[in-house]
Amino acid sequence: MSTLENTGRAAVLTVVVDGEAQLEYDRGKPLPDEQHGYLQRMDARMDEGINLGGAAVPRPDTLQKAQFVAIQVLEGLRADNDALVAAGCADLATRLPDLTQVKARLVNGGFSAELVFDEPFVKETPVSFGPRPS
Repeated sequence: MSTLENTGRAAVLTVVVDGEAQLEYDRGKPLPDEQHGYLQRMDARMDEGINLGGAAVPRPDTLQKAQFVAIQVLEGLRADNDALVAAGCADLATRLPDLTQVKARLVNGGFSAELVFDEPFVKETPVSFGPRPS
């Protein structure tokens, strides 16, 4: 068990799309100083306002920023933009240490997203039942 798990914080942030884990971000790996600087600049830009769900949010709070970043991560996955995905995951893992999953469902060419704090991702194992013997 990792140190983060012992403190009650999630060691891994998992991005899940339609029930399948797309990536896992390990919070145990330290970020380089330049990455911390980038995340601080990104946060300062979001302080100036974001667009969330088609609505302008002039002074977003921490959760609104996290929702915005989660959407960026999902769009980055769709576009194979590894840099965007990595930066977004680093931001989410730093901003919300109790976040365990970003769950998305593909819907009509878009997606719905949910931030999950209370359950780590567990891969589902299908169980098939055969006919009962007579």
